[in-house]
Amino acid sequence: MTAACPACAALPEAEAPEVSGTTHVLHLPDIHCAACISTVESALNAMPQVRSARVNLTLKRVFAEAPGVETDALIGALADAGYRAERLDPLRLSPRDETARALVAQIGVAGFAMMNVMLLSVAVWSGAAGATAQVFHLISAAIAIPAVAFSAQPFFRSALSVLRKGRLNMDVPISLAIILASAASVATAFGYGEEQGWFDAALALTFFLLVGRYLDHKGRAAARSAAAELAALEAPQAIRLTGTGEEIVAAESLSPGDRILVRPGDRLPADGVILEGRTDLDRSALTGETRPEPAGVGDSVTAGETSLTGTLTIRVDRAGRDTALARMAELVATAEMQRSRYSSIADQAARIYAPAVHLLGLIAFIGWFAATGDGWRALDVAISVLVITCPCALGLAVPAVSTVATARLFKAGILVKSRTALERLAEIDAVVFDKTGTLTTGAPRLIGTPEPADLAIAAGLAQGSAHPVSRAIAEAAEARGIEGAPVTGRIERPGDGVEGDLDGRRVRLGRAGWIGAVGDGAVWLDKGIGTPVAFETEETLPDSTVRATSALARAGYALGLLSGDRPEPVSRVAAATGIEEARSGLSPADKVAHVQTLEASGKHVLMVGDGLNDTGCLAVAHAAISPGSALEAARSASDVVLLSGGLEGVPEALKTARTSRARMRQNIAIAAIYNAVSIPLAMAGFATPLLAALAMSSSSLTVTANAMRRFR
Repeated sequence: MTAACPACAALPEAEAPEVSGTTHVLHLPDIHCAACISTVESALNAMPQVRSARVNLTLKRVFAEAPGVETDALIGALADAGYRAERLDPLRLSPRDETARALVAQIGVAGFAMMNVMLLSVAVWSGAAGATAQVFHLISAAIAIPAVAFSAQPFFRSALSVLRKGRLNMDVPISLAIILASAASVATAFGYGEEQGWFDAALALTFFLLVGRYLDHKGRAAARSAAAELAALEAPQAIRLTGTGEEIVAAESLSPGDRILVRPGDRLPADGVILEGRTDLDRSALTGETRPEPAGVGDSVTAGETSLTGTLTIRVDRAGRDTALARMAELVATAEMQRSRYSSIADQAARIYAPAVHLLGLIAFIGWFAATGDGWRALDVAISVLVITCPCALGLAVPAVSTVATARLFKAGILVKSRTALERLAEIDAVVFDKTGTLTTGAPRLIGTPEPADLAIAAGLAQGSAHPVSRAIAEAAEARGIEGAPVTGRIERPGDGVEGDLDGRRVRLGRAGWIGAVGDGAVWLDKGIGTPVAFETEETLPDSTVRATSALARAGYALGLLSGDRPEPVSRVAAATGIEEARSGLSPADKVAHVQTLEASGKHVLMVGDGLNDTGCLAVAHAAISPGSALEAARSASDVVLLSGGLEGVPEALKTARTSRARMRQNIAIAAIYNAVSIPLAMAGFATPLLAALAMSSSSLTVTANAMRRFR
């Protein structure tokens, strides 16, 4: 970040106004002083429809109140003024879970109405008859019908959507039972048919199923699309160099052959080749390695990478939808759609169960009507069958277990995000890891025992440098109680290293090619006299990583390591963790191909990764886990995020998933046994409205109690 000028320091920053529907929020990556604020605000305020524009320097955002103005028009005005601007979605700044809010309201209405109607039903069940019973029915109707119409909307909408496509799901018999029970009860309220109504049963069905749906929703709140996160990493604008100077253009408008300017701290907007300049390049977007790599004239660069230290002039080779980053986003989006087609246990059961419920209800109606000739009696029995066999227990069988399991895992620092994550995790038989940032911390540490004099010189050069290896050298010297040598005139050479003066000679710390050394050391020290000295580093391997891989190996999982790093560090990490199959030097596409090969061979692969380069693998694997320190795109592509505790959460999640799958199957068996007992009773006409409601509720409570049993 460019330091603010003195005038800027004295200027009070505008507070960020509350975001509204007419306020545009734009990110301004180039502003750094009071003059920038003044120019931006003046450029926007000069537009006729802009009421006000206020800049927050710390956030690097401008808040423009401009009703009726397109955001692109504001971005264009700022580009004409010489400033890049990026769109920010106010809804993503403060997201709200409208689905959960609606479900809570519907549960509240259904529960309140159910309690009141049950109180009225007690009088009818106790023997009230005639006009008294009819008054109670009418009051119940006045309470129940509006409540059902409001609260049962999730089931009605879902049932209607699948019926339009000529299919069935569990919401179809649920909706049918609620509608028939309500319709028959209304008829009873107006003096037709039996004296006892079904309002309490309709409301009880609605209430219990809404509770299950809410728990299911909150247990695995849907995450933002990983493909969208990848797209968000694309630089929306670029500085194009023309014969007359610089111009700010949309990145997607760049063409092969264009020349663009990239300043320190900028993300690259396109793929290309460096024509001028040197820099330390953060290439974690495609390699996953946190150690910056030097890049200079003739080197290839890719959209999404960041220039850390130098200004570059780049010739564009690929832009827009042709960049490697855009292709990765398309890969992830395709893989996400494939994973969303995974059929859960409950869905598989519903394919058989939903048609059976309708068929049984129809058989009951036809049979009783043929036997008695009484249409109302036949309808009552048919409704009894639908209510008592309504898949409430089946609807709760999986969500109840998932909610308990996800809550247990969350307390252990493991966040489950996907609806079907536990079921897919239970099927895993192979676990594949990324290296940097996943198995390791990503932060290098100095290994070996350099001579104190050499370490002092290196520490003197490393002081003040933000390069990870420089920090590792400084930390190693401090740990050994060695003070840095008094190096003066330090100069950091982007992409090469650091140099300065010590005792009248020039000393340098940097890459082998710059020093003139031969070897594979992480960094070399040129003392100005004698032979250059190599300083080797390695990534830190947490104890939790070794415990996690050991636990997975004991449990019988096949383990693999996929990395874009060099063979030597990959081999060291594989040996330390006991992983037998380790592959190095892989591109993101290579990683995806390897996971797909494993899947094609019959394996169910769990991918564990943290970087942007891992998102493709995370998306195509059968299941995916990311550490909490992972990039947002990687976390979004994952089913599970490890918030704390390190990789030990991986074997814990897999163990809990297997227990959960067994518990889900137990619940479905309980629901099946319940139906085997209750269906004959209902079809025989022995199920009264009260008995049907109690039986349905009891089955729901049984599967919930089984789900809440202690996990072992």
